[in-house]
This record gives sequence, C-alpha cells and structure tokens, in this order.
Amino acid sequence: MRILQLIDTLNSGGAERMALNYFLAVKKCGFESYIAVSREEGFLAEQIRYSPGYKFLKKSNAADLLAFYKLKKIISLHKIDIIQAHGSSWFWAVLCKISGSKIKVVWHDHFGDSENLDKRKSILLKKASRYFDGIISVNNNLRNWAKHTLKFKKPLIYLPNFVNQPISLERKVLRGDCQFKIVCVANLRPQKDHFTLIKAFKMIQHKFDVSLHLFGRHSDDAYFFEVKTLVENNPGIFYDGEVSNVMNFLADADMGVLSSNSEGLPLALLEYGMAGIPVICTKVGECSNIIEDDGFLVEANKPEELAAAMKYYLENREKSKQDSINFNRRIKNDYSEEAILSEFQKFISKI
Repeated sequence: MRILQLIDTLNSGGAERMALNYFLAVKKCGFESYIAVSREEGFLAEQIRYSPGYKFLKKSNAADLLAFYKLKKIISLHKIDIIQAHGSSWFWAVLCKISGSKIKVVWHDHFGDSENLDKRKSILLKKASRYFDGIISVNNNLRNWAKHTLKFKKPLIYLPNFVNQPISLERKVLRGDCQFKIVCVANLRPQKDHFTLIKAFKMIQHKFDVSLHLFGRHSDDAYFFEVKTLVENNPGIFYDGEVSNVMNFLADADMGVLSSNSEGLPLALLEYGMAGIPVICTKVGECSNIIEDDGFLVEANKPEELAAAMKYYLENREKSKQDSINFNRRIKNDYSEEAILSEFQKFISKI
C-alpha cells in the first residue's frame, strides 16, 4: 500500500509535525510512504528535504492549477492508494478524487479549538465528506463532531498524536543561570494564551530562582509584539523561537507548562512527558485525559491557579519527580509511535 501525507506547510505546528511523524512512521508498517507539502516548506522540511518521498508543490493560491496537476502527477506516477490529508488539505485531496485520481481519502482532523466546535464552519465540509473514505480525529470531541455534525458513516477513529523517545539527545542548555527553568512550547497565537502564563510567572518570580523559556513560531502580528514587549521587559523570560528539536532543550528543563484557552491534543504535552519533566496544563481538549493524576490541571484564564501549581511543584520536588516519572511511563505506554501505529494499521485495513 502506498500512502501520501498531504499538508499545507511544514511549519512547526502540531498538525505539521504529525504529518511528518506519519510520513516517517508508516514505512515501519510495510507501506510505501510519501509526503506532499503544498504551499510552504517551513522549518520542519529540513529534516526530510533529501528524502525521495518528499514532494513540494509550490502552490501559490487555492486555484493554482500547475501545483494541482503536479499533485495529480505524483499520485499517478507513484500509484498512490491513500491520501492522508491533514487539516485543510482535504480540499485538494477531494478535488483529486473527483477529477479522476483513483485514490481513497482519509481526512486527519487536527482542529485545535475543540472547545468551540459549535462555531466551526461545516457547510463545505459536510458536502465534501461524502468523498472521504475515513476520518482520523485527534480527540474525542472531534470524533463526535464528525459523527454527529458531518453524519459520517464510514470508518471513523480517535487516534491521539504520538511522540517518539529520541534515540539520543544532544542536550542544549537553556539560557540564563537560574536554578529552576520552566518551559512552554507553543506557537505564539491567541489560542495559546501566553499572557496568562506570563502573569502567573510574575507572581512566583520574586519567590524562587526561576526563569521562563518560550519556544514556538510567531507571526508579525499584534499578539506577538505584545508578548515580545513583556519578554523584553522581564529579564527572567526568554523567547527562543522555532528550534529543530525541542527535546534537546526539554532535557535541561525542570517543568513544562501549557496555558492554552483551547486545544485538540497538544503534541507539546506528549513531548514534556517523553522528556520526563513534570507538567502543568489547562483543562482543555484532551489534556485532562492525557495527564489524569500525573500532573497539574488548572482552569484556563486563571493566572492565580497556574501560579499556585507552579509554586507547589517548585516547593515539593519529590512530588514533582514522582509525577514526572509516572507521566513519562504513561506517555511511553499509551502515546508512543508503536502504540498508535498498531491502531492506525487496523483502521487503514478497513478503508
């Protein structure tokens, strides 16, 4: 079987990283694996730029016929059986199918604002979903939405994101010389609510020898410039942008935090667990189901709660250590490549 991952960009977002993960992982299932990036290569493309299965379409807009026919040629040349279309890439996958390409389409839904699914635009998706042969949802809310809103009757599965334990780590030292280092891996956009995190950090900053380290992609918008101003005015906060392997930096961290208003299934949370650091996260998306009792869960938009959780872990190092051990074990057992690929193979066999 030949499977093509289709993704708009390879910037360092969750959907993009999972498209890359699946491209690399399905080979281990005995499938031929390809990935087509339609619009922008992005930071993650450096990891696979010279792979024979990597294709870049150079799409300039939604009606770019040259890029579209390049995709159809790839499908024909490599005899692609299934397109696994991530996020909005379902549109071109469906166009390929209805224009004659002999493929099956699996839509991989990564929608991050799963607390506000009632506001999600679905008219076009409802019409297009008749051409889907299966849907993978990254959390149960999205699975239920596909079942009840799209009225999807074909194979439908909740498959969480997965993360791999690195074969080796090139430990990177986080900036600053504080005793405790807190990390947040989240692209700089309003959904991630860095403002609540920074407010919470400032509440504990004078009580502990602690620094805050932010990683993630940004756009040159008002949100980024507001966060940038707060970072520049606080010597205990560092922004390091995008990095090729954040696990190298997590190896030097003492705590991982997410303060999002909404999530699907954040890959960063799995990376914190694989890195073996204690976690604090807001009660959004699948975060509660991932963490259970092996970390701190706080309400969104509550800097006081977040500050109290960080303070507790900084003061109770044994509890922090035990929670991180338990969470690491949970991630390895339930969210590893091996665990998820087993379910993926069963699902694909039904398509």
